[in-house]
Amino acid sequence: MDVVGDRRFVEIPGDKLHELPPLMVRTGHNVRRLDKVVDMANDIVQSEELLAEAAALDWTDTHEADRRRMDLAINLVEQYMGFVTQWQWGDGILEWIRHCETQFQITSELRNVLRPDLWPHASRCSFVTLLSDKAVRPENIDLQRAVGMRLTFRQPPPIKCFSNQFLFYLNSTVASTAYSTWSHMAPDPVSSLPPERFTFQVVNM
Repeated sequence: MDVVGDRRFVEIPGDKLHELPPLMVRTGHNVRRLDKVVDMANDIVQSEELLAEAAALDWTDTHEADRRRMDLAINLVEQYMGFVTQWQWGDGILEWIRHCETQFQITSELRNVLRPDLWPHASRCSFVTLLSDKAVRPENIDLQRAVGMRLTFRQPPPIKCFSNQFLFYLNSTVASTAYSTWSHMAPDPVSSLPPERFTFQVVNM
């Protein structure tokens, strides 16, 4: 076992560079009717009274309230699209981890790396750490939050299922809690996978 700073790395026999399956991520939002998403966001603005009627009555411009409501709706849509992107990355990462686990099982040098009854051992969250170690840093994506989103939702729900509080404030907390719980399911101590021993491609679909 190698120790670097406060991190432990599992020992892998030999000096072979192991090529892992490609990480395949859908980068498109797959939202067919953006106008419907905007309409549903408008419904959230109206139903949750994000714009106080008393304040709207004080505006001399009769169209100002409509503009403010539309601004709020567009902001909600942007938050929702960010949620979908995070979810898609999480979905791709979990699928990638499953493929990696299969490869570990059929590769003699890697077969014991994920066995929790042996120490040091890695776990499923070690693959997420490996992505960071290999400098997989997509723009505006937190890998742990992305996995947490996918753990929380099997499919991304339509925007009408969310409150404005979730989209504005709660989604990061929910995702972080889900990831933390998932990552601690393996018995401690969990070691990292040595990044210099692995290679893989990231494919944007």
